Amino acid sequence: MLATFFSDALFVTFLVIVVLLIFNLMIFVHELGHFWAAKWRGLKIDRFQIWFGKPIWSKTINGVQYGLGWIPAGGFVALPQMAPMEAIEGGNLDREQLPPITPLDKIIVAFAGPLFSFLLALTAAIGVATFGKPADIMPTTSVGWVEPGSPSEKAGFQRGDKITAINGVPVSVWDGTLDSIQLNIVTSRGQQIDFTVDRPGEGSKTLRSEFKIPETKWWQRRAVRQVGIEPMSKGPVIIGGFIGKNAPAERSGLKAGDIVTSLNGEEIYSRSQMLHGVKAAGVKPLEIGYKRDGQPGTVTVTPVFPITPVEDPPRAMLGTFFTQEFEENREIIKPAIGKQIKDTAKMMWITITSVVSPDSSIGIQHLSGPVGIGKLQYFQLQMDYPILRIMSFLVLLNINLAILNMLPFPVLDGGHIVLATMEWIAKRPVRVKLLEVIQMGFVFLLFGIMLYVSSKDIFDDFGHGGGSDKPPEYVFPEN
Repeated sequence: MLATFFSDALFVTFLVIVVLLIFNLMIFVHELGHFWAAKWRGLKIDRFQIWFGKPIWSKTINGVQYGLGWIPAGGFVALPQMAPMEAIEGGNLDREQLPPITPLDKIIVAFAGPLFSFLLALTAAIGVATFGKPADIMPTTSVGWVEPGSPSEKAGFQRGDKITAINGVPVSVWDGTLDSIQLNIVTSRGQQIDFTVDRPGEGSKTLRSEFKIPETKWWQRRAVRQVGIEPMSKGPVIIGGFIGKNAPAERSGLKAGDIVTSLNGEEIYSRSQMLHGVKAAGVKPLEIGYKRDGQPGTVTVTPVFPITPVEDPPRAMLGTFFTQEFEENREIIKPAIGKQIKDTAKMMWITITSVVSPDSSIGIQHLSGPVGIGKLQYFQLQMDYPILRIMSFLVLLNINLAILNMLPFPVLDGGHIVLATMEWIAKRPVRVKLLEVIQMGFVFLLFGIMLYVSSKDIFDDFGHGGGSDKPPEYVFPEN
């Protein structure tokens, strides 16, 4: 028992270290671009620091202080001849009067960071094109279940409908790509969503559906748009196991591995259909039809409220969980380098335009900060083909880093380029005092957004089982 605990702790520690190394690799490569460009152009270099804040480690080599800050976010190369950043990076260490540099020098040095991030993404993309990555797509577009009372049922959806387009945009899979049903629902605009469906025996038709956004706790991210449909499954609903002591389903005689065939006489073909039926029944008895070793059977089970833990809000349960196999494409694919870069840029465009659009349900809270990105990498390292997944993720992260840093805002590299261009045109630098005020204002705004998004990254799992796939152990009444 103790050996298992230490083994698990070492494994978790190893994964956390790997995630930190990946983050630092990205930051290091980006800042290395600025550093080498500054060396090339003959600029004075004060510091090369990974992470912000007072250094917890530093060493000066050839007049340059290399260090590691205590705030794990980003990094910088302190260049006093660029736009003044003393409040963030510290002042000129030598306190000497430095000669001015040309606007072209500033543009080259500022552009080098995003360029190196893009080159790291390109390197990772070459790796993905060579070694591949898991496809991770759900290739079906057929509806397997329509939630009773949902917007999709009111719109006229039926089981077996094949969705071919959403708001005029063709779709080819349920989830996992840019042309997926799930993504086009989540990022849709306006108050209604138009679905083009191909219905067996009736041909093509358009169904106009509203959407719902489930309630979440105030500390969690706002849920995304849903219409109440699920994909067609290729497997039956199976009792996966029991989640507590004295589980009503287990006491009724059901066993793990039983195939659920009906609920109160209605044929069961979806896990969500089964869960919805149990929830709708409350504490009323349920007649469950099943098959075991090919032999049919029927039991009557009454859901009960668990003694512990207490759900919020309380709900009657059977004390079991259900599994179902969906069609998935998990083969290793080798997308072309250009396609990887194009798809990543397109996804970023969809995200940014959705965030700023007034008729979208996507907001800043749906973005991920360092904590959320780290969590995603942590989970990817525990999945199949972890190295291939991380390599693909590096393409996404570094292209995002390169593009975001090129935005024309103060503090960012794009802001430095804009200021240098203005200086080139006006033949004189921007006023230092005004520039410092603008930069500090944007720094506070940027850190405020990062803290807000990170709070969602940290607390979003509270109320969802803490991010664990293992269900809690319930205790049910004995009678």
